[in-house]
Formats: sequence, structure tokens, C-alpha cells
Amino acid sequence: MRTRAVRRANRTGGAGSVPASGNGRAVFLTGASSGIGRALAVELARRGYRLAISARREERLITLKEEIASFAPDLHVLARRLDVTDTGALFAAFDEAVAELGGIDIAIANAGVATRSEVGSGEFEHAKRTIEVNVIGAMATVDAAVRYFRERGSGHVVGICSVAGMRGLPRSAPYSASKAALATYLEAARSELVGTAIDVTVIHPGFIATEMNADLPRRPFVIDAERGARIIANQIERRVRVTTAPVIPWGILSRLLKLIPSRLLARVR
Repeated sequence: MRTRAVRRANRTGGAGSVPASGNGRAVFLTGASSGIGRALAVELARRGYRLAISARREERLITLKEEIASFAPDLHVLARRLDVTDTGALFAAFDEAVAELGGIDIAIANAGVATRSEVGSGEFEHAKRTIEVNVIGAMATVDAAVRYFRERGSGHVVGICSVAGMRGLPRSAPYSASKAALATYLEAARSELVGTAIDVTVIHPGFIATEMNADLPRRPFVIDAERGARIIANQIERRVRVTTAPVIPWGILSRLLKLIPSRLLARVR
């Protein structure tokens, strides 16, 4: 009961006061400038995790770092501008985070983009960019982390995938494909890491209110980013293997999604 009370207190304020669940562990997080990534950075900071946060929009990272400093002034936060499609820069950023924070305990591949377009619509550059960020960038993040964790002997890799990756959705083919690819890559990594002290977590969020999906005509069972971040942080701390966020209703709906005939799915707008 005391732990729950402390967490509730720290979510509402109290400069410099953070719950102890992080125990000073360090997290490498991509895509921290907005959406799930930003909310997750704040939630992890409130729990006492040291952070290496990155994103393409540096000004937003600076604002995020200032926000974290307002309630946890002594928390070590390293912020760096990074485009995850520049894999050389990504590996360098990970090595910098290891050196700056004295090691990384958890690596979260979160950076992602999404565009809505139909196959054959003449907008292939959008599809290409989606794959470059969501697949290549995420794979590079995982690869950098696993390389380091193998040397260290332990660690935790987390991939933020999507319920959309469990079934190819109309007008979201590149996004669905990218999240399915990342989930499969992480499953393969888990098999390769059997017998080690390196855990792999695959999280499939449902609709969490972010800039990325704000223009969608429908967002069933949508939750705000702060609640989504709390759920995801809890799942990370439990080191679950594969899950949806939240589990209810998406754990059930994601299974049903695979059974819907394509002619009915085509009506979804």
C-alpha cells in the first residue's frame, strides 16, 4: 500500500521526489519528443529511472528535459538529437549513453512514424520512410542494445509495436507491415537469447491519444498518453514477453481482428 501511495503522490507533484521502482537504473529511449515516447519518458523519470532520450526534434527534447527537471532536478537525463534511420549515429548515441550514464539497463525501441495511404496511390516515399524508421531504425536500436547487453551479461530490450501489426489494416499497409516486422524480429532475438540474462518484451499498444493518430476518424477504446505510459511502464517492469496495452480490451480484440473477413475490414475508414 505504501508503494502505491508514494507513486500516486509523485504523479501529482513534489519537486525532487520520485518513487523508487527505477532504483537508479538507466533507460535508452528513442522517439521521446512526442506521443507515447514523451509520456513514457516522464513516467519513467517519476519512477526514478535515469534516462538517455532521443528524437529528431531537438527543441522538444529540451522542453521535455526541463519538465523532468522541474519534478526530479537531481535525475540524470541525457538528451540527444537523433534520426534513427542514421544507423551510424544511432550506434554512436547508444555508446555515448552507456558512457554518460555508466551503463544502460533497458533499451526501448519506440521511435516511429505513420501515414495513411493506399497501396498504389503514388505515395510510395511515405511507405519507404515508414519502413526506414519503424523497421530499420528499430532493428538498429535493438542490435546496439543486444550487442552491449551480451558484453555486459544482462539487460532488457523493449519494442513498442502495435495492435495494427497483428493484421494488415486498409490505408495503413506500411505501418501494419512495419510493426509486424518489428514484432517478428524481436521474437527471433528472444529465441537467440535463450539461456542468457537478456529479456525481450514486445508491447502492442491499442489506440493511445497522440499526434500520430489525432486525425483518425475513429479511435475505439482510446486512452490518454499518460495512462498508456503508466500501463507500458508497468509491463516493462514486469518484464512481460508479449502483451497489448492495455490488456483489456486489446488482448481480446487483437485475436478477433485476425478473424474479420477482408470485405468487412475494407469498410473501416
